[in-house]
Amino acid sequence: MKKVFWLASLFFLLLTAGPSAAQDNGQDVFTPIGKYLQSGDYDKLSAWFADNLELDMLGAVNNCTRNQARLIMKNFFANYTPKKFTVIHKSGKAPMKYAVGSLSAGGERFRVILYVKTTDATSHIEQLKVERE
Repeated sequence: MKKVFWLASLFFLLLTAGPSAAQDNGQDVFTPIGKYLQSGDYDKLSAWFADNLELDMLGAVNNCTRNQARLIMKNFFANYTPKKFTVIHKSGKAPMKYAVGSLSAGGERFRVILYVKTTDATSHIEQLKVERE
């Protein structure tokens, strides 16, 4: 009985935890990230950010904290309302994966480049670059 309770508790923790490698096993890590880019959900997107990451927004490169990057993405989405995000290319394997995508936002098209570091416990965006196509 204790074993069943322990397994159920572990399963619940894995389901309710933030972005994790466990979530990546069943689906591509870029699927939820792409969903949040397309919807402009900077709060959920920022949950994927590393504690410190490199953010290159339209040529302005910043090494910033998760919260600073969240605010920069909030401003970007306020100025460029997203319509569609499509992953064009992805490659790599743990511990580093990357993807290149196309974001239609605010009547313009942007190329988005993501570098995601994956460990046993988590997956986090280490670098995010947005540039005009």
